[in-house]
Amino acid sequence: QVQLVESGGGLVQTGGSLRLSCAASGRTFSSRAMGWFRQAPGKEREFVAAISWSGGSTYYADSVKGRFTISRDNAKNTVYLQMNSLKPEDTAVYYCAARRAMGVTRTKDDYDYWGQGTQVTVSS
Repeated sequence: QVQLVESGGGLVQTGGSLRLSCAASGRTFSSRAMGWFRQAPGKEREFVAAISWSGGSTYYADSVKGRFTISRDNAKNTVYLQMNSLKPEDTAVYYCAARRAMGVTRTKDDYDYWGQGTQVTVSS
């Protein structure tokens, strides 16, 4: 079993930055692909970014490419999402997710474990 706890959300002005963290329990963290997703009110949960078990491969949604950076520290069992140049349309609850498998994917149904989410609000 894997437990994920997100932190770092908050209220920020347009153009500002936030760094989200996701702390994972379990000894197999370093062998799991990890992802970040977000869900705005009235919308479906959507892919934001994903990272391979080694950190060597990363993937981003087109809407965040060049502004967001996903990274991981396997020694700390933590994955991060650095968010820069934030826009009001980035407002959502952000979720960390983990796979049982090592392969990285953009599809939310491929992820087996989810955190409780952290709210990010970008004011205009």
